[in-house]
Amino acid sequence: MENSARQLDAAGLSWERIDAVYGRDLSAELISEVYDSKRNALYGKQPMVASEIGCYLSHILAWEKISSGSYIGGFVFEDDFATDGSLAEKCALLSEQQDDWDMVKLFSFDQDPKLEWKRPLGPYRIGIPYKVPTCLIGYGIKKEAAKHLVECSRPFFRPVDEDIKFVWETGLRVAVILPSPIRVGDQSTVTGTVGDERRASVSGKRDFVRGLRNLRYSLLYSLQLARHRHRERRSK
Repeated sequence: MENSARQLDAAGLSWERIDAVYGRDLSAELISEVYDSKRNALYGKQPMVASEIGCYLSHILAWEKISSGSYIGGFVFEDDFATDGSLAEKCALLSEQQDDWDMVKLFSFDQDPKLEWKRPLGPYRIGIPYKVPTCLIGYGIKKEAAKHLVECSRPFFRPVDEDIKFVWETGLRVAVILPSPIRVGDQSTVTGTVGDERRASVSGKRDFVRGLRNLRYSLLYSLQLARHRHRERRSK
C-alpha cells in the first residue's frame, strides 16, 4: 500500500483505496456462489485457486464503485504496479478521448502487438490489439462497461485477466495504450502470491492433466479469437 500510494501521489493522481478480497478467507458456500467449478472443468485452463477467486471479486468491487459513481469511468490498479513518468499525462489523455474503447490496458508485456486499428493519442498510440494482453495490474474502464461487467461476470470460471480476453463474450472494446505507462513491480508479499498457491497445488499426474487442459484451452481460444476478428473485419 505504501508503494502504491507513493507512486500515485507522485503522479499527482487522486485515488481511493478499495480493500481487496482475501480469497483464502472465503467460505466454501460463498465460493460455490461465485465460482462455477463445473464450467471450469469443461472450459477453463486449470482449476482456480482461492487467491484467484479473491482477485476476481476484488476487481468486481472496483467495477461496482465505478459503475455507481458520478464520473464517466475510472482507473484501476492492482498493488504490484510500477509507474513511469508518463502515467498522469496518459490518464488525462484517455479521460478526454474514450469514444472508441470501453476498457484500455495500461500495461502489456508486448510493446509492439499486432493491432486491429490504431490512432495517435497525443504523442503516444492507442489501438485495439488482435489479442488482448494478459495482466490487469492497471487499466481504465468506462462507467457503462464497469456496470456491464458487474452484471455479467458472476458466476465466473476463469481468472479475471483471462475473462477480459474473451471480448466476444463480454462485448467490450478492449484497447491498449503504447508505450505502457506502468510495468510489473515488486511481487513480494507477506501472504504469498497466486503463483505460490498454484505451484503448491500441482504435482505429478495432476501437472500432466493440467498441461493437457492448457493445450485444449489455448487451441480453443485461438480458434474463437480468429473467428471473432474475422467477423469484425467483414462487418466493417
